[in-house]
Amino acid sequence: MRRMMISAMAGLSLLVAACGGGGNSGSSPSPSPSPSGTTAYSYAVPAAEALSVADVQKVIAQAVVQAQADGHPAVISVVDRVGNVLALFRMAGAPALAHLPGAPNGANLDFQGLDVPAETAAIAKAITGAYLSSGGNAFSSRTASMIVQAQFPPSAGTVGLGSGPLYGVQFSQLPCSDLSERFGAAGAAALIGPKRSPLGLSGDPGGFPLYKNGVVVGGVGVESDGVYGVDTDVNAHNLEQDERIALAGTVNFAAPDAIRADRISVAGTLLIFSNVDSSALAPLGGATFANALAAGALEALTGYTAGTVIAGAAYGTEASGVRPATSGEFGTSGAFLLSDGAGNARFPIRAAGDGIAGALSAAEVRAVLTEAYAVMSQARAQIRNPLNSHAQVTISVVDTSGAVLGQVRSPDAPVFGIDVSLQKARTAAFFSNPAAGAELLANPSPRVAGYVAAVRAFLGDPSALTGTFAFSDRSGGELSRPSFPDGTVGRPNGPFSVPAAQFNPFATGLQSALIVGDVAAHLGYVTGATASDVPRRCTANPASAPGRNRIQNGIQIFPGSVPIYRGNVVVGGLGVSGDGIDQDDMISFLGLNNGGQKAGGIGNAPAAMRADRITVRQADGNTSNLRFISCPVAPFVDSTAQNVCQGL
Repeated sequence: MRRMMISAMAGLSLLVAACGGGGNSGSSPSPSPSPSGTTAYSYAVPAAEALSVADVQKVIAQAVVQAQADGHPAVISVVDRVGNVLALFRMAGAPALAHLPGAPNGANLDFQGLDVPAETAAIAKAITGAYLSSGGNAFSSRTASMIVQAQFPPSAGTVGLGSGPLYGVQFSQLPCSDLSERFGAAGAAALIGPKRSPLGLSGDPGGFPLYKNGVVVGGVGVESDGVYGVDTDVNAHNLEQDERIALAGTVNFAAPDAIRADRISVAGTLLIFSNVDSSALAPLGGATFANALAAGALEALTGYTAGTVIAGAAYGTEASGVRPATSGEFGTSGAFLLSDGAGNARFPIRAAGDGIAGALSAAEVRAVLTEAYAVMSQARAQIRNPLNSHAQVTISVVDTSGAVLGQVRSPDAPVFGIDVSLQKARTAAFFSNPAAGAELLANPSPRVAGYVAAVRAFLGDPSALTGTFAFSDRSGGELSRPSFPDGTVGRPNGPFSVPAAQFNPFATGLQSALIVGDVAAHLGYVTGATASDVPRRCTANPASAPGRNRIQNGIQIFPGSVPIYRGNVVVGGLGVSGDGIDQDDMISFLGLNNGGQKAGGIGNAPAAMRADRITVRQADGNTSNLRFISCPVAPFVDSTAQNVCQGL
């Protein structure tokens, strides 16, 4: 098995709807969609809570006591809700590296079988706990593990289940992302977020959210066992030493019981929050930071922390980089957006600059964002407690070059959806673009270029990826699964995936091949192997505009996006992330439909062009069609409407 430090290489919307897929975008009759222009539900704004220096020290001190009691020296990270590293602590004797599991068949690709600095693993776990959680749901990195694998729920004794609803989300929040901010960059000293993660999101148990007065304020992550993997069998109830230590850190900052992942059911399956019960922890009452310093020391890490303890930013304030929108920025009261720390929206609504005929206008972008927000505010949430809560998501619009034309979110939407909604919007616009195949062929990686021939052979279509069909993330995601159709047994993998015998969450196929060099270059910088950090531009695809490519925060391969069309021409993309994947599909599809009707001239792809018109014939003679979108059953809180996406 290959073992090498990844620095030497330099050179998590969310879940399925409880009742399953609702209507597809077929041609059957439909009741009217959600009313255009309906007044949005008024969301409560989270209280302005934040971790103090003393709070951060307490989290570390408690984790150190548990690590000492268990005899497992650890690296411990604490972050705030927008990913600022508030402290990084290394105990004497903690492992220097964490090993990523290899491919099941031994033919390692991308990140499989590599070693990474233990510090980067701890930070990624802490960010995962913070970014996946909100005032309505508390998810851990073990929860993430359960929902990113090739089947849901992952179990050695069960085969033929569909892939996890967050399949592919681990390759978000990337260190090369142009959306995620960086420690030490201009403005970063003011804790402007959201910050990047050195390894994306984590499925390795040992990361939890931190709460104060019911408000998520950050996360804690621990690496002590030298392994950075996933839990491949939820029925085994394996106990992880990292999880015990991290859970100890959450004492006095624990997630409310009512919103923990193990109170949330998906398709009849309860999610998992932790395999460790707090009653099994060591006595922590006497934990002090002074005593912790006798067992280790604070650490600096290039690109993440100066080696001090700092207080967190209060989410929702200008200092956090995520705040309420003004009426001039977005007309719906209570909406949130990203800010630059000086009072300016990072992504103000604007016209496209891609120079194509029929480019999106600012008025059209505003109409689409407004109507998508209105659909969200009527939608019934999948992952939030109490039941019948309203969905909360982030919504992004891009032009064909990948430029952000506007982004808006509800007040308590999970932070991970900020980057993921942009990935989804860009992915839909990219794969629907006439230049997609040519740009992948021009990528210097032979593996990336090889996926073009693979998809054309798989679909029996030599013109695939030349704009003849419109792809949503649901359709592109189906082509990215290790068995096709998803959830079948003994069938070939989709053309954008690695074979099932080679799959684990560290090598998904095209998605991971596009960004492996960028992440490796960044980790080389973190470890001092290289002098320069990776540019704020993922993938080596050709530029679509000066300094930009179409997918420069990576692609996403779980549902929640649609391409935007003017007639038969793709002019942009709309991405949604933060709740169930069918909810994300519905908000994007109906939001674009309603916004297009309001603005006139734009809308969803013509039905004849949508990817659900593609019939895949496999070698055994079986045929199946891709899907374009799937909307939830009983989708709205205050309406009995059904099948709201059909016929549009």
